[in-house]
Amino acid sequence: MAGQARSFQRKKVCRFCTEFLAIDYKDQTTLHSYLTERGKILPRRLTGTCSHHQRAVSRAIKQSRNVAFLAFAEES
Repeated sequence: MAGQARSFQRKKVCRFCTEFLAIDYKDQTTLHSYLTERGKILPRRLTGTCSHHQRAVSRAIKQSRNVAFLAFAEES
């Protein structure tokens, strides 16, 4: 391992499990942080949410798009 530096990455924890937050399709500010700038849903490995809450977040984003709280894609 000569010449290679090891970097330590902290294990990401689920924000909804630790802070006991509720996932609501009407909460645009929380859901917007789980979207890319193009409107795609961020995966679990980037956000750190557990699988249970990731499914709930994606369901809430899709529901929010259908009710027109969130856009399907950002305008460019």
